[in-house]
Amino acid sequence: MRYRFFFYALLTAATPLLAEPPEKVRFNEHVRPILSTCFYCHGPDEEHRAAKLRLDVRDSAVKKGAIVPGKPDESELLARVLSQDPDDVMPPPKVKKPLLTADEVAILRRWIEQGAEYEGHWAFQPLRNDVPPTVKDTKWCATPVDNFIHARLEQEGVAASPEADRATLLRRVSLDLTGLLPTPEEVDAFLKDTSPKAYETVVNRLLASKHYGERWGRHWLDQARYADSNGYSIDSARLMWPYRDWVIAALNADMPFDRFTIEQLAGDLLPGATKAQKVATGFHRNTLINEEGGVDAEQMRIEAAMDRTATTGTVWLGLTVGCAQCHTHKFDPIPHREYYQLYSFFNSTTDVNTRGTTVKVAVGEMFGQKVESQAVAIDAERMKRQAVWEKAELARLSREAAPPPDTAAVKWTPAHYVEYDTASNASFRLLDDNSLLSDGRGSFNDTYRVSASTTLKQVAAVRLRTLTDDSLPNHGPGMARNGNFVLTDFELIADGQDVAFAQAYADHAQPEYPVSAAIDDDPKTGWAINTAKGARTRMNADHEAVFVLAKPVQARTLEVKLHHDLNQNYLIGRFALEFSESSPKVAQAPGNDLLAALRITPAKRSRGQKKIVETAFARVDSKRKKASGTDIDASTAEQMVMEELPQPRETFLLQRGDFLRPDKQLGALQPGVIAAVNAAFREPAESFTNRLDLARWLVSPENPLTPRVTVNRLWMHYFGRGLVETEDDFGTQGSMPTHPGLLDWLSREFIRSGWSMKVMHRLIVMSATYRQASLARQDLLERDPRNLLLARQERLRVEGEIIRDAALCASGLLNPTIGGPSVRPPQPDGVFVFTQTKKTWTPSTGANRFRRGMYTLFYRSAPYPLLTTFDAPNFQVSCTRRPRSDTPLQSLTLANDPAFLEIAQGFAARLLRELPQGTLDERLRRAFRLALGRDPASNELALLSGYTHAQSADFAQDPDAARAVAGPELAKSATPAEAAALVAAARVLFNTDNFITRE
Repeated sequence: MRYRFFFYALLTAATPLLAEPPEKVRFNEHVRPILSTCFYCHGPDEEHRAAKLRLDVRDSAVKKGAIVPGKPDESELLARVLSQDPDDVMPPPKVKKPLLTADEVAILRRWIEQGAEYEGHWAFQPLRNDVPPTVKDTKWCATPVDNFIHARLEQEGVAASPEADRATLLRRVSLDLTGLLPTPEEVDAFLKDTSPKAYETVVNRLLASKHYGERWGRHWLDQARYADSNGYSIDSARLMWPYRDWVIAALNADMPFDRFTIEQLAGDLLPGATKAQKVATGFHRNTLINEEGGVDAEQMRIEAAMDRTATTGTVWLGLTVGCAQCHTHKFDPIPHREYYQLYSFFNSTTDVNTRGTTVKVAVGEMFGQKVESQAVAIDAERMKRQAVWEKAELARLSREAAPPPDTAAVKWTPAHYVEYDTASNASFRLLDDNSLLSDGRGSFNDTYRVSASTTLKQVAAVRLRTLTDDSLPNHGPGMARNGNFVLTDFELIADGQDVAFAQAYADHAQPEYPVSAAIDDDPKTGWAINTAKGARTRMNADHEAVFVLAKPVQARTLEVKLHHDLNQNYLIGRFALEFSESSPKVAQAPGNDLLAALRITPAKRSRGQKKIVETAFARVDSKRKKASGTDIDASTAEQMVMEELPQPRETFLLQRGDFLRPDKQLGALQPGVIAAVNAAFREPAESFTNRLDLARWLVSPENPLTPRVTVNRLWMHYFGRGLVETEDDFGTQGSMPTHPGLLDWLSREFIRSGWSMKVMHRLIVMSATYRQASLARQDLLERDPRNLLLARQERLRVEGEIIRDAALCASGLLNPTIGGPSVRPPQPDGVFVFTQTKKTWTPSTGANRFRRGMYTLFYRSAPYPLLTTFDAPNFQVSCTRRPRSDTPLQSLTLANDPAFLEIAQGFAARLLRELPQGTLDERLRRAFRLALGRDPASNELALLSGYTHAQSADFAQDPDAARAVAGPELAKSATPAEAAALVAAARVLFNTDNFITRE
């Protein structure tokens, strides 16, 4: 070890400085990054502080003699970093930190010579009022952004790169602003437009596109840790997509960022809060929910509040606030007490239970008069449709009214159970009478799964008997406290296919919970058996339901699923299944609640009758809209939102972050903010009481962090890294900005623009800096290998969602519908094998199969494989920056994933459809233009053409393989071998670096 320090001493003595230290050394810009290594042992953390020395505080450093202003040779700090003695050298070997370089030592020496002046941490200081600097090459600058960049390039003697060619530039800005590829026609129009404002016209068009909100909404949803499930091991589905749609709509409308912030953090606290403003608070309802048995509800509530505190600090302040949950922050000025004052803002919400507080919101209603008027128009259209339906349905029911069947006359054969379990891995006990009794260990909304064999020639009806048992509440047959249950869906599967039911009958049903609701594919309706007091039919008795198949099926093994999606623990406790070869025959006159309600004039219907009619029509209308791909207009949805308690909870500092150890001696804490940040305010902040106060403080023009953090992340998405590279850490251990003047100028411009996001986007993408070519240059590889000076653009691999979106664009399959419930594109088998609760993934059909990637249903425990392969986060916590990896699995996915094979087939079909008489080379040129936005080079065309010819020859030798690859529809447009070869060519293009990269 001694030789290491001896060598270091020789090196520092003999090697000349690599660069002359700046004439005026500034603490934040030059010294703090060097001393940050020392702060772990000589910083704010008392627990690890050594020698009672703080180097982050000037008075302490001077008092201890570590620094003698004006006298570097008498300063112990300099002596220690230059020491040859391993017992004295700093940093000491045990901390495993690199020794200071000669350049760093020189900076410290000059700084001490100049008086060793300190500055507060740069990120907490008020925004600098820098003006764009003057440059020699004024013609190069297109926006003030370029003045800052070019001034630095001129200072360093580095030339900027030329502008990217037009085809590359159009593809770049299209992917950046909308996440979609430009069409060949858009490329041609841009190439032909010789106007000086041609590019500006493109930018304005893209910013006005409805897909802009989707592209930048995806970035925001990463930070909001948005997902469609609760998390943890059970990870059941949750409904949060109205919040996602609110984000898209808000961004498309260029909602000012201060309002965007306030509505998400405290929309429910605004005077006269609208439904849309309440939906916006879904930002902080994206926290995880643990549905495991034995979970401590108070612990989970506190953990959710802590997550909200940390997420707020990360998203708006760029600080690792969560580090102060257990103790005072080790590096940043965030005391333990202040953490819990910040936490106090989130300690008084009412989202305690697993279903949470919900708000029913019209999907069309987002915000603003324009959108609300649209919602009114949608409602008017719906009323017209309902009036037409009511007339037709009344005639049909009157015509088809028939008495219920005599189920006793049917011969029922008991099911032979092969397997039985539940989605949450609970189990049953098989009783002597062939009934199954639940062990009661499943989730509150469990799905029962029974696989049964039968020797019948066919199955025409299934009988479900619900049975009482002494082990059940009130003897059952349900598991609710009163013995009730709600069966929301009775599902029969034969040979892997869902079997349709024609009718369902029950010996008894609770009002407004008919047995027909168990076969309507609506998880919000179901069959229940509660009764009014004095009713002849008892709830706590054996009951039965008969489900008549639309068409008898022949199958040896049948799978039955019993879904319980409504209420908590309203499960069937004991039941038996029986099959019949024949359908029950009609016996007596019916009672039809819907028919009775329809026979009454709408204005004279009771509240219950109105609900019956509305429910029936909504079910029919939903199916119509699903079939047409427009099922998002007038439907309503329940979404978890934030809501404040009438009386705030007391907040105590939790010792070591333990919810069982509140420090009551310290007393209850009042809501408060981080004092170090608040110091930038010219006047003392007013007292804080709730989330609305916090939100307004975050977007106060005097808060220097929020605008810095926000514009830095915008910059990061355009250039691969922010002006501050540690975009999630603006604290003392984070990176210094490469262009501090530009960062603060952009921040001030953001506020001056009225917090307009689109103004900032336009400023950046219109700049010459953004428009540069991304080609590597030898001089930059030597001078600026990480491209920190921005003398060229960056090549960036786009996210997994955008890769799929781009493929859908090229193939012509993209469904451009905005918003609505999440969808299920095809995915490989076995995704849910290793999850605690096996999920059902039935791929969407029709247009919904080809929605944008951001609408794909996302389970936290088993995310969509394509997205995880391309580095999508798991959304357990806020993600401010996705990593970008390069793995063989990514290439294999693009080549073999079933969804991409289907898209490749669509791409080949498009080529055959658009060029029915075209040659192979003509089709491949068209493919290049669709996928890459340019014509192929001669060698590229030759390679792809040769490959496609070879594939065609191989497939001609194996017609079965050709038909399998081409698919049945595509094979109608060309020979199977020719069609399959085009599919193979499409898969090659999707797998190129050019396709998945934004140049």
